[in-house]
Amino acid sequence: MLVRDAMSTMVLTIGPTHTLRQAAQLMSARRIGAAVVLDGDTSGLGILTERDILNAVGAGQNPDTETASTHTTTDVVFAAPGWTLEEAAEAMTHGGFRHLIVLDDHGPVGIVSVRDIIRCWAPTRRHPVELVG
Repeated sequence: MLVRDAMSTMVLTIGPTHTLRQAAQLMSARRIGAAVVLDGDTSGLGILTERDILNAVGAGQNPDTETASTHTTTDVVFAAPGWTLEEAAEAMTHGGFRHLIVLDDHGPVGIVSVRDIIRCWAPTRRHPVELVG
């Protein structure tokens, strides 16, 4: 199975001046765990994840004044739509992250997460799992 089969095509793109609260609100409303941060001044592309926001708030930083640019990962590993899920999982494991921006020749086309990969690899359950205590 390929990245294009597993990725989410809902790509939230925000600017570097969005506050962490604004980013969190947009991510929450779309039920996604990462946003692509596009800096038009530098043509830079980065990623801001829910973990980045959590770390900032946990460190006592103000989500109303902290901006995405300060917390964006800019040293990003990108995936291609034609990568296998194994290649994407290997890149995530090697880099220690849970999301990959998926790029084609025209720019971002999706995001693939660990959850997306697990969803594809996990067998379909027909019955809920019963926990026995």
